[in-house]
Amino acid sequence: MLNLVLFGPPGAGKGTQSERLIEKYQLVHISTGDLFRAHIKDQTNLGQQVSQIIADGNLVPDSITIAMLEEEIKKNPQAKGFIFDGFPRTVAQAEALDTFLASISEKITGVVALDVNEEELTQRIAKRQEISGRADDAADKLKKRIEEYFSKTIHVLPYYEAQGKLAKVNGIGEIETIFNDLTAIIDQY
Repeated sequence: MLNLVLFGPPGAGKGTQSERLIEKYQLVHISTGDLFRAHIKDQTNLGQQVSQIIADGNLVPDSITIAMLEEEIKKNPQAKGFIFDGFPRTVAQAEALDTFLASISEKITGVVALDVNEEELTQRIAKRQEISGRADDAADKLKKRIEEYFSKTIHVLPYYEAQGKLAKVNGIGEIETIFNDLTAIIDQY
């Protein structure tokens, strides 16, 4: 099974590249952001909790996020693999994901980080905010999410690097070029 973590700050292109990777490798996409938005839209109990947490610009607690991920993985027993988008965001989450996957005789195959500088991120998300109107792309929340990434989330990379699973790709450029760089790495797994 091919289990990938697509890593990068908000606006790095994870969603765009995930769509293309899913099609090429027939993976099941698990985006914590999408899971959160679906629960919020459906106004589930979990969705109401998540809504307030996200509205405050904070990360959803690991226990909630991991429970949702486990549920999503179990819903797809015939999957050829998964692509994790927006998760893990902390070393504790990475460890919890590894533990869960090991419990079902699976593991993370590889981690690909999209490198994008803050200036480019700000421009991309401003454009995305105009088009989609996503609440989490509002300027104040965005600044907090980008700071969270560069102060906390980026520390997950050494965890995977120590396992020999980390590859980095320049996330600035043409979508097709970035995709080709990603697939060149993934095809080596």
